[in-house]
Amino acid sequence: MAYADLREFIAALERAGELKRIRASLSPLLEIPEVADRVVKRSGPALLFEQPEGYPNRPLLINQFGTARRMAMALGVENVDEIAGRLRGYLEMRPAEGLLGKLKMLPQLAEMGAFFPRTVSRGPCQQVIREKDFSLLEFPVLQCWPEDAGRFITLPCVFTRDPLTGRRNVGMYRLQVFDQTTCGMHWQIHKHGAEHQREALRQNPGAVLHLGRDHALGADALPPVPPGGQRLPVAAAIGTDPAVTFAAVLPAPPGLDEMLLAGFLRQQPVEMVRCHTVDLEVPASAEIVLEGYVDLDERRLEGPFGDHTGFYSLADQYPVLHVTCITHRQDPIYATTIVGKPPMEDGFMGQAIGRIFLPLLQLQLPEVTDIHMPLEGCFHHLMIVAVKKSYPGQARKVMHGLWGLGQAMFTKCIIVVDHDVDIHDPRAVVLHACNNIDPERDIQFTLGPIDALDHASRLPNYGSKMGIDATRKWPSEGFARPWPAEMIMDPQTRAKIDALWSSLQL
Repeated sequence: MAYADLREFIAALERAGELKRIRASLSPLLEIPEVADRVVKRSGPALLFEQPEGYPNRPLLINQFGTARRMAMALGVENVDEIAGRLRGYLEMRPAEGLLGKLKMLPQLAEMGAFFPRTVSRGPCQQVIREKDFSLLEFPVLQCWPEDAGRFITLPCVFTRDPLTGRRNVGMYRLQVFDQTTCGMHWQIHKHGAEHQREALRQNPGAVLHLGRDHALGADALPPVPPGGQRLPVAAAIGTDPAVTFAAVLPAPPGLDEMLLAGFLRQQPVEMVRCHTVDLEVPASAEIVLEGYVDLDERRLEGPFGDHTGFYSLADQYPVLHVTCITHRQDPIYATTIVGKPPMEDGFMGQAIGRIFLPLLQLQLPEVTDIHMPLEGCFHHLMIVAVKKSYPGQARKVMHGLWGLGQAMFTKCIIVVDHDVDIHDPRAVVLHACNNIDPERDIQFTLGPIDALDHASRLPNYGSKMGIDATRKWPSEGFARPWPAEMIMDPQTRAKIDALWSSLQL
């Protein structure tokens, strides 16, 4: 099922016993995050703080994606593998032969067309329009950790448009609130938002880009910009329906509209409304929308910020978002999240991404039968891959293939095992990896792009990666010794003991 908006999802969570209303007046500065951190680590419910301290009419929602069950509920399914199966069905479509075959494809093609976003003339997100006398501090923006540089908006869907092609992009980039109308725009060098800013700079005749210390844009000496001339329009939607929020974090293939992906996830088109002051569209059902711009040549120190690695990401120079207009519902709900040492709700979002995008990955690497990114790996630190091996060196081919695919390029450690290993059982992975490798022979190192949050890399955004080939070794891979059989109990004996087990009272 599709949720019309965040409120419909909140109602569904409450009916399912997955939501707890908090009437106690707790502060968004450290106190609400402390509660949320404890609750998510106990697999507790989503939390709706009805009266945050200092914000009596600004309810706050957190931990909406904080378990596998709620993540599936957010996408309207019992299990996120259902979405992977649906995606696989579209990917396996073949050109129909003959009139009858083409007629049979029509319903599926029509369904695909129904996923495209639809523009409407008005929406709830613009019930209140404020171009003057507004403040970002009117909302219960969190400070999550003691050493954070301040308050951060942590769950915004940030909309930009490619200045060259006009294509829309939606990403989720944290926003550090500097004051009433400005905040830091934490789009990292590899993100599409940063690429849109680079493209806008390229179109400035005086721009000369350099690869240097500016981690956000890859430029150490950006040219001066004529006053009032060089701006990139930006809109940030807060409190969108769960499929839209999830689509903003999906590693979509280049050029694929995230709002189309959201339509696919929710099985209904996303209704979009034109912003009031910038040439962008946002989800009409959002709770809050920030409209504004990024000056192309402006940087400001952003961070530190307690991140999903469990460590504070370092302060650095990032662009500044100037908010020129805020629109919102009459009684907006502020949706947010806290990140930190796993498990956290962003980890459940990451696991869902891995399940849903497995069919797309298998288009490029068909030998891959499954992937697993443990929560403790913090997305990019560890990926375990099962493969159906057909030729020597195939595990290494898969490693390099993954390092060449989208955000998988950030994966620091890849462990490849045979397809009959249960990669979701850490004991099975450790058993086979430790038994199957000769370290000098089977561990490979390479250099390449690294996640900007990796504090251990030798340089910002650049460092080493490790691949481990833990598959059974073949003679054609230079292994001349016999490979031993794995110990498994006799099936007939096991069945007999199964039947007697309860009577043994063990």
